[in-house]
Amino acid sequence: EGMAPPKRILFPPEKICMVWQQRQSAGAGLFNVGNTCFLNAVLQCLTYTPPLANYLLSREHSRACHQQGFCMMCIMEAHVNKVLHSPVSAILPLAVLKVFRRIGEHFQPGREEDAHDFLCCTVNAMQRACLSASSDLDLSSQSTTIVYQIFGGFLRSRVTCFSCEAISDSYEAFLDVPLDIKAASSLTAALKDFVTPEHLDGENCFKCNKCKKNVAASKRFTVHCAPKVLTVCLKRFDCFTGGKISKVVEYPEYLDLRPYMSQADGEPLHYSLYAVLVHSGVSCHGGHYFCYTKASNGLWYQMDDESVELRCIDTALRQQAYLLFYAR
Repeated sequence: EGMAPPKRILFPPEKICMVWQQRQSAGAGLFNVGNTCFLNAVLQCLTYTPPLANYLLSREHSRACHQQGFCMMCIMEAHVNKVLHSPVSAILPLAVLKVFRRIGEHFQPGREEDAHDFLCCTVNAMQRACLSASSDLDLSSQSTTIVYQIFGGFLRSRVTCFSCEAISDSYEAFLDVPLDIKAASSLTAALKDFVTPEHLDGENCFKCNKCKKNVAASKRFTVHCAPKVLTVCLKRFDCFTGGKISKVVEYPEYLDLRPYMSQADGEPLHYSLYAVLVHSGVSCHGGHYFCYTKASNGLWYQMDDESVELRCIDTALRQQAYLLFYAR
């Protein structure tokens, strides 16, 4: 609705499997080679993303891949298979470390990077790998890769003119939802703030196409197409000072996204938490990253570099979360 349909489907959506195809306890931990905890924590969250892991464990990608040189999907496939089939308790994520600068050219080896930034760059590199065999694709077709069909959704921005009540809609693709937590004490409160209409007035007024003048208006974001995997970034870091919002933000094990959708009345849209990435420390320039993930056996584990230890869900729900991963 309101969006052009794709001209080509790059990956059949019915082949995406949201439940684990094989059940086992958690795989290997990841050695830290000097300030690489952000990389380890992100890789573990991706490894336990069921639809992505199912696809990578099938080795379907590498069998069909003709890409010369750097292919992030081939690298992730090798990494996930190594972690989940490892006979040892910890491995070095060498395949990823070798292409660290290819994932994001601004990354510096030995420097602590932002985990959210590394996640975005990794998912984008996987997306580019999925598009490498196709050229001249329209935007809708580009969003039919397996990566976008797992992590991608669309937001709708609706501006309503207060003078003539004309409605102007625009759509943008997203791979994660960054949420402001300054005024929110829970994930649901932050989502509610996210979809609360913003008043456009004064210097910030809206140029209405129907009135042909600058007018006061309201602007509202809603989730228009819900992703299969919802990744939420709780904005804990101040871009200018690097300071951190260290307060507790509550998040549930089960989330209904329906109230935040463009079509807010309808069947519930249930999501289940499967990974929590945590930052401990006082600023974005230091500290430590680790995560909690739910393995295919349904049990939760704390993954802190090479250490992998069984934990209860209650512990995973009481963290100073930075990134939250929910699956439909």
